[in-house]
Amino acid sequence: MSVSKFRSGLVLMAAAAAALTISGCAGNKRPRLAYEERPVEALYNTGYQRLEQRRWADAVDYFQEVERQHPYSDWARRSILMQIYAYYQNNNYTDAIAAADRYIQLFPGNPSAAYAFYMKAVCNFEQITDVGRDQGYATAALAGLKDVARRYPGTPYATDAAVKIDMVNDQLAGKEMNIGRYYQRANQPLAALNRYKAVIANPEFQRTSHTPEALYRLVEVNLQLGLKEEATRNGAVLGYNFPGSPWYAEAYALLTENGQTPEKAPEAKRESWLQRIIPG
Repeated sequence: MSVSKFRSGLVLMAAAAAALTISGCAGNKRPRLAYEERPVEALYNTGYQRLEQRRWADAVDYFQEVERQHPYSDWARRSILMQIYAYYQNNNYTDAIAAADRYIQLFPGNPSAAYAFYMKAVCNFEQITDVGRDQGYATAALAGLKDVARRYPGTPYATDAAVKIDMVNDQLAGKEMNIGRYYQRANQPLAALNRYKAVIANPEFQRTSHTPEALYRLVEVNLQLGLKEEATRNGAVLGYNFPGSPWYAEAYALLTENGQTPEKAPEAKRESWLQRIIPG
């Protein structure tokens, strides 16, 4: 299952909070390449107006001009934040990440660094592709989101990161399942077995939507390998944890056809479901 792209309201609210516009007049003319000194308030506010008009590239030009003419100022610091947001809205994720890295390097102790860390993770999150392709962005997004949750607990950034972490884990578990199915179709049961076990052995993947199917596929592959007791144990774990799942109904039917009865584990004798699948 691929991760859907969406625009979080947190992105805009955080940008506005981190870099408030300052009232004042400003021209509508796009900055020239040649240096022409102008009041910093005019440059910054014109860039902000371009953001409100959704003219993302024009906004970046003005915020860059603020940096160019007034380096090391508080205006320049705010302008980097606004560039991150403008690049992101323009789907220019590479430049957004570069701007976020620049902000983190220049102002690591500033409270608004939280926004830079968050946006860097979100830019990778937005580039996640379907499970049939390389998951490099998913891996980078997961690392970045976990970093945000660790650095800024209790903040809106951490809250949103937690939601996205679950989505990315579902994506990565889906990738393992996709590869496992490929190996299973190619009559490589051992390779498939390892992929399915990777899903149920990873505590973060265990909470994803792919776990019931992974347990069912373990039943299938173990029966194919002649490991009926192992298949029955996987079926019992599936039945205990997901009794209403269609995957359990299919596993029960398959095991019954092979002369096995996947009884559910009694509550008093219940083991960790991971121990039941992978003893020791």
